[in-house]
Amino acid sequence: MPKRTKTNEFDCVVVGGGHAGVEAAHAAAKIGAKTCLLTISKDTIAKMSCNPAVGGLGKGQIAREVDALGGLMALAIDATGIQFRLLNRSKGPAVQAPRAQADKYKYKEHIRMQLEQTENLTIAEAIVAQIITEKNKVRGVRCLDGRIFSAPAVVLTAGTFLRGLMHTGKRQVPGGRLGEPAADELSASLEAIGLELGRLKTGTPARLDAATVDLEKLEIQRGDEKPVPFSFMTDKINSPQIPCWITYTNEKIHRLIRDNLHSAPLYSGQITSTGPRYCPSIETKIMRFADKNRHQVFLEPEDREITTIYCNGISTSVPTDIQEQMLKLMPGTENARIVHYGYAIEYDYCPPTQLTSSLETRKISGLFLAGQINGTSGYEEAAGQGIVAGINAARKVQDKEPIVLGRDQAYIGVLIDDLLTKGLDEPYRMFTSRAEYRLSLRADNADRRLTQTGALVGLVDHQRHDKFLNKLKGIDKLKNYLMNTRSDGLSLWEQLRRPNNTLAKTLADNLQVKKMDLTQDVIQAVIVDAKYEGYLSKQQRLMAGFRALENKKIPPELDYETIGHLRAEAKEKLSLFRPGTLAQASRISGITPADITVIQIHLKKHY
Repeated sequence: MPKRTKTNEFDCVVVGGGHAGVEAAHAAAKIGAKTCLLTISKDTIAKMSCNPAVGGLGKGQIAREVDALGGLMALAIDATGIQFRLLNRSKGPAVQAPRAQADKYKYKEHIRMQLEQTENLTIAEAIVAQIITEKNKVRGVRCLDGRIFSAPAVVLTAGTFLRGLMHTGKRQVPGGRLGEPAADELSASLEAIGLELGRLKTGTPARLDAATVDLEKLEIQRGDEKPVPFSFMTDKINSPQIPCWITYTNEKIHRLIRDNLHSAPLYSGQITSTGPRYCPSIETKIMRFADKNRHQVFLEPEDREITTIYCNGISTSVPTDIQEQMLKLMPGTENARIVHYGYAIEYDYCPPTQLTSSLETRKISGLFLAGQINGTSGYEEAAGQGIVAGINAARKVQDKEPIVLGRDQAYIGVLIDDLLTKGLDEPYRMFTSRAEYRLSLRADNADRRLTQTGALVGLVDHQRHDKFLNKLKGIDKLKNYLMNTRSDGLSLWEQLRRPNNTLAKTLADNLQVKKMDLTQDVIQAVIVDAKYEGYLSKQQRLMAGFRALENKKIPPELDYETIGHLRAEAKEKLSLFRPGTLAQASRISGITPADITVIQIHLKKHY
């Protein structure tokens, strides 16, 4: 081990300045760990390399959870968003989710400023080439220029940089994303310390010079009249809303792509790895949905000045001349100038079955992985993993137990548990349908689910915690009034629970409620609580049985081969996934209730 100097000794080193890395570095530093964030360039910290937006179904819930824990994402989008929409507004709160377009340049500037003002955090520019270990414990990282940054905890958030290879037609260029080098040496280092690597693919569409797009002929999509903030600390969004526009592909475009599939890397055999099923390229859409004669395309401004436009819906890796022809055939973009072309990128990832619930690798103590390196897609999924990895890296250094979020606590918990128990063969994306307790895991109550956890670990500051406690007091005060005030033989609470009641619409105008001087979010929280009370009581009973299995730990050293009467398939899968609890074991594909019973009996006898 090379000699260390005080300037390069840290408690925690975070590798990568993407959406996972910034949350990890911020969390670890705020908790009290002396932290170093290593990034290729400070100018690309929190860069929105794909869609310039935060949130969406399932994803908006995660962004709110990151905020409730004390993270950066929600505050950043509130400060730099250019269009806000609450999705599924006509449906129930359980499936509603916030989404916002960002000024992607101001967004990364905001995040960088927040990091630079964070105590205990150093930001350094470097390309990491090696994870340094000693006796299966992490000791730091070595950079391409020879510098060594020492730390007993390392959070690796490499994004798409591990042996990244970009494809546009037959052209292949090594790189982590447009204009940035790949991290080939780091992949080799991970293999050398015993981690398994796989290969995945993602892609991005062309960006256009907005001044050359004919927006007048397109359908306009405006934001909400009363924007709903992402952060529980933001009272109101005051910035003007910028519209998006909608156009469509057509049969001429589809024919063009079908006629040129031989030059599309996804179909020529040039790309062999798996891409995201739920965010397919336009060539995949055309082949998979051959009966559709058009596909919707959202033209989304990338900044408040509307200088460039992101073509959401036509991610592609076809040759540049085909991309140009395709845009000439699409309404509104006939004369558009392409600022940069779409491309696909293949990259290495570490199958997440190699992790514990804290996101620490099982083979190397002190090494944590977060973001796309675990096979996920999306800024929000990355941020959710990043904040958990950062918290647990700091707690590891502080000799504290890791924080593990359950499936009944957070979408982040669902995400991590899915990665650990299901594995993946395509990039993982969060949906509300993945959460069996989604009635409880709503976007509106993320603060009530997770703020106390953030305060417990030291990430939530006093200002946020005081605001949260005041909200809880307001909720209790209003509930008490509603339950103890009767009208027409029923309490106001009982009336509020009834479907199609009018009380929910007029509650804020109630004279007694006005005297309480409550905020709108308190009133709305009580209305939702009343509406869901019956459903949630049923769900709580289901969750009680779930927690019994979740609380039953499985020793990490358990040798499944020694368990009598356990099926061979179960032994093989359990040995691979190494579940931390009986509940996790029960969720592994192919594990039966009988297998769980056999393990329970074994644990009672021997532990």
